Amino acid sequence: MRLTVADLAGALGARFEGDGSLPVLRAAEPGRAGPDDLAIALEPRFAEGLSKGQARAALLWDGAEWQGLGLKAAVFMPGTRHAMARLTQALDRGPAIAPGIHPSAVIEPGAQIGEGAAIGPFVVIGAGARIGAGARIAAHVTIAEDVEIGPEALIHPGVRIGARVRIGARFIAQPGAVIGADGFSFIPPERGQADAPPPVRVHSLGSVRIGDDVEIGALSAVDRGTLRDTEIGNGTKIDNQVQVGHNVQIGQNCLVCGQAGIGGSARIGDRVILGGRAAVNDNIFVGDDVIAAGAAQLFTNAPAGRILMGSPAMKSDQQMEQLRTLRRLPRLAKKVDQMQADLARLLERAGLPPARGKGEE
Repeated sequence: MRLTVADLAGALGARFEGDGSLPVLRAAEPGRAGPDDLAIALEPRFAEGLSKGQARAALLWDGAEWQGLGLKAAVFMPGTRHAMARLTQALDRGPAIAPGIHPSAVIEPGAQIGEGAAIGPFVVIGAGARIGAGARIAAHVTIAEDVEIGPEALIHPGVRIGARVRIGARFIAQPGAVIGADGFSFIPPERGQADAPPPVRVHSLGSVRIGDDVEIGALSAVDRGTLRDTEIGNGTKIDNQVQVGHNVQIGQNCLVCGQAGIGGSARIGDRVILGGRAAVNDNIFVGDDVIAAGAAQLFTNAPAGRILMGSPAMKSDQQMEQLRTLRRLPRLAKKVDQMQADLARLLERAGLPPARGKGEE
């Protein structure tokens, strides 16, 4: 779809000045923008780059003198916090999935496909599955039996969704995500028993339940529950290569960054942020609004509102004080060495034997 400056301003709910008929093919940094690009300069410090590019139109801060910047049109966004989100949403065409059901797709008997859904090549949809209206399912996706997916879903290539998973509206799954695999639940062998049998599997009888407006990143895995469902609340966004263990409960509007891991039966509150490579131990509770920095390792319950760092995770001010103390250790060691040398000289002058450290003969 070909957009103009006027079209884009209307989609953003913003005002524009200048030539509204200018085409907008893509968004670009000011210094790299071509004639048909919309340069993004939401703050005055970014406007310097406009002279290095070829942009004729730009997205600017409210009140900018756009004509003095050599532009032919400008779009003005009141407030910049959500400007990029709204702009990228308006310009993102998404994957090209032809309307209807591709001839190579396999739709088992009893599956229901909602109005306006697009099903790509080599998709397999199991018996009794229900796909919501307007869903877009890309190539090589597997959806098992009795799965329910709400309207307007976007499922990228290679996603695997296990049996009886329930997913709400406007779901997004990035390539290679796996939702509803068996949980990693085994009874280990007796310690020290050389001829012990291998670990015994505890089968996952539950499934996965996902709310509305949830996104699962590429190559992430959400395991099914043992008896009850693993749950992810409305609005939660999960990055790439994240592991969500069996029976986990994640609240609403959480952000889980890349390579984070959540152990089985952990409970995560609302609006929690887990930084990259953060780890949450199994069977613990993380309260609402907790922020865990990258690589933080949570071994015990985390009260609501805490900002946590380190391993084991602790309040950020305590962790920073510990780090400062560690940085001071080399200087402290030098001072101790100097004190020991001074003491040795004093003892030698006094004709006394040298001091012996603890444990010395």
